[in-house]
Amino acid sequence: ALARPERPGTWAPQLSPDGRWVLYDRGTRHPGGQELWLVGADGEGDRPLVSAGEARKVYGLWAGLRVNHVAEAEDTRVWGWLEPDDRGQVLLEDPYLEHPLRLGGTPLLAARAVREARGYTLLADPQSGAVREVRPPRGNLTLLGRDVEGWVGVYASSTRPADVVRLDPDRPDPEAFESLTGLEALLPPGLLAGLVPAEDFEWTSSDGLRVHGFVYRTPHRPKGTIVLVHGGPTAHYGERVNPEVQHYLARGFHVFLPNYRGSTGYGLAFQEKIKETGWGGLEQDDIRTGIEALMAAGLAEPGRVGVTGTSYGGYSSWWQITHAPRELVAAAAPICGMTDLVVDYYSTRPDLRPYSEEMLGGSPEEVPERYRERSPVHYVGNIEGRLLIVQGALDPNVTPENLAAVRKVLDAAGVAYEVLVFEDEGHGIRKKKNRRTLYRRLADFFEAAFA
Repeated sequence: ALARPERPGTWAPQLSPDGRWVLYDRGTRHPGGQELWLVGADGEGDRPLVSAGEARKVYGLWAGLRVNHVAEAEDTRVWGWLEPDDRGQVLLEDPYLEHPLRLGGTPLLAARAVREARGYTLLADPQSGAVREVRPPRGNLTLLGRDVEGWVGVYASSTRPADVVRLDPDRPDPEAFESLTGLEALLPPGLLAGLVPAEDFEWTSSDGLRVHGFVYRTPHRPKGTIVLVHGGPTAHYGERVNPEVQHYLARGFHVFLPNYRGSTGYGLAFQEKIKETGWGGLEQDDIRTGIEALMAAGLAEPGRVGVTGTSYGGYSSWWQITHAPRELVAAAAPICGMTDLVVDYYSTRPDLRPYSEEMLGGSPEEVPERYRERSPVHYVGNIEGRLLIVQGALDPNVTPENLAAVRKVLDAAGVAYEVLVFEDEGHGIRKKKNRRTLYRRLADFFEAAFA
């Protein structure tokens, strides 16, 4: 054994290029904390390398014999590097930093940053400390490194599938990027031209917070609006080609992707705001007020709005259908979503429990009233709209125990619902054949609910 951490970490341990050191992350005594630790490959010298404080996180990886790391600070993040002998340098403080990147073929260091849900790359010279942005005017760009012919990266937008491209970092114009895969020639003729672009959409939540997301308008006569809520909640919907979104557009639905408080991509302060009220708090108001703003903008109609999403998006779907009138939410299709947060806490993977503790202020023993108050299972009697429950039978994260718990209560309350279980799926519906089934079933479900 090289080390014996008291709490589980998140990432796999990393061996240094010279084989002498192992870098790993360790959960601290606070559920929101994560430190970088270093131990010799012989098991000697186990020690903390980078810590941002008990309740903050640090992410790191080897870049040669340096540890390239990003650490949380007060309303911002700090990017720097450190060597096993503790020699290092701070490169940049920026709230839009996300995590370090690994580059090939260059001594430069890199980190990913995201602003307004659009990702870009930061480059740094570890000798001089100079930092520059490589940020396209739209879409998302992640640099991979450079070869003898120049720089290579991955670029994506809402109308251009993720592609490996060659580019000039001093001129990050997508029109000048050269595809290294010949992707466009491999796709069916006219496919790219038929993709509907994302539109920025902003609104104000119940407490005055500015919230942002994306709207896609169907080119057909609209049958209704589907709200697609991302999981995490520490994640976000960016400007990328999304087959699910394009399917709904082709079936005649507008699609709304809200990046509620707690989402990444808008700075650390916005991401941390979800902790102020916890799961089932003001982030659900962000989604509800987003729907109201859509209606005010003429992009949604009362009685013709449905909500779906996977994982935390499934939980949010449960929350909306159990707390909103039918005029606001006419249907919901939660996918692998938590229903009873106590059941979820004890049936999920043990390494995921600290996340529940971080977001809800403790364990079910410590804050039982919070877990009950924020569990949709206790509000199913309020459901006015249509309900379709989707679950992966092998899900280790949001286990089928969540489905069993809510079905018992739904049956007792006499609430009608449909169930779609994928016996060969885990957390989320991943397999191509199953996705086809899911997207068609969801479109049919929402179409019938809005009729």
